[in-house]
Amino acid sequence: MDDATRTELEAAAFRRLQQHLMQDRADVQNIDLMNLAGFCRNCLSRWYQEAAEARGIPMTKAEGREAFYGMAFDDWVSQHQTEATPAAQAAFKDSH
Repeated sequence: MDDATRTELEAAAFRRLQQHLMQDRADVQNIDLMNLAGFCRNCLSRWYQEAAEARGIPMTKAEGREAFYGMAFDDWVSQHQTEATPAAQAAFKDSH
C-alpha cells in the first residue's frame, strides 16, 4: 500500500471514530472514556491541535476543540455532558 492510500485510510478511520464519539455515542461521557480507554474527545482534539501546530498551522486549544467537536466546546458541554458520578471521579483520580 502506498503512503497516500494509507493516509487516506487513516483519515477515514479517524473521521469514523469522530462520528462514533460525536453522533453515535454522544451519551458516553469523557470521564468514562478516560477511565476505560485512557483518552477522550478532549485528547483527540488536543492531538488534532498538536498535529496542526507540527505542520506550522497555528491553532488554539479552543480552535482544536471546535474542529473536533464540530461546535464550541461550551455548546457540547451544555448539550451532552452530565455531572460525573462520585465513582467515575474516584476511578479517574486513581488512574491519573
